Amino acid sequence: MALPVGFIGLGALGAPMAANLLAQGFPLTVHNRHRERELPLAVAGAQRAATPAAAARGAAVLALCLSDDAAVAAVLLGEGGDAAAAVAGLAPGALVVDFSTIAPQTSRAMAAALAERGVAYLDAPVTGGTEGARAGTLSVLVGGAAADLERARPVLEAVGGTITAIGPVGAGQAAKAVNQVLVAGSYAAVAEALALGQRLGLPMEEVRQALLGGAAGSWALEHRGGAMLRGEFPLGFRLRLHRKDLAIALEAAAAGGLGLPVAGLVAAMEDDLIAAGHGDEDVSALARWFGDGSR
Repeated sequence: MALPVGFIGLGALGAPMAANLLAQGFPLTVHNRHRERELPLAVAGAQRAATPAAAARGAAVLALCLSDDAAVAAVLLGEGGDAAAAVAGLAPGALVVDFSTIAPQTSRAMAAALAERGVAYLDAPVTGGTEGARAGTLSVLVGGAAADLERARPVLEAVGGTITAIGPVGAGQAAKAVNQVLVAGSYAAVAEALALGQRLGLPMEEVRQALLGGAAGSWALEHRGGAMLRGEFPLGFRLRLHRKDLAIALEAAAAGGLGLPVAGLVAAMEDDLIAAGHGDEDVSALARWFGDGSR
């Protein structure tokens, strides 16, 4: 029988991931801070839980997909003796799979705290955006023990097309930081290049199509370039969350004595856009920076 799964965090990525688990036949209990987000999954057959502890109770695997470090710590551990925190419902032998993007040191702290209660932990941040979450084709970057990954594999395969063991706990988050630096550079480069072409008066959709087959082709150019040209920014991943992820990467680089000038520049661009009210748009809203008067 499929493992009973608890799932906490039903945002743009979490909700379709949970839906895929339900479609694959996993007994599923869901919880979200804004409880109305639980309703579509409940209609499809999931159980609703009033607290993180209730979502964790009876779960062989508890999955998290939360916005930041503070949210993960609050949901998992709460304050000392918090009966609503997930740790209060987790039984010894359970496994937490954390799909959130947080700092590697936070993942290691969560793993250490749970290990004291006999609960295992994998950091398993994902990449692939809302499209990948809906299709179940996310890339999952896993940090943790090999035996725990194998226990979690049926759950990971229900949400991901590629599952890669990176190393010990925290390594998945470190790999995600690398990913987010690449996202920063590629999206900003596409936005800048398209702005140049528009300023030169070129037929930019035709130019974009021509460039896809050459050395300049990229996921960002293929999947976001057309919408950028139209001034549309369909949500795949929120700009303000990407900025949070860049902060993790920049901090890690600084600790290792490495400068990230491109990532630092994109972070400053994102700060401008967030200050102008665009933080909840897709990362491709970086195109706004190049002159539509929105920053």
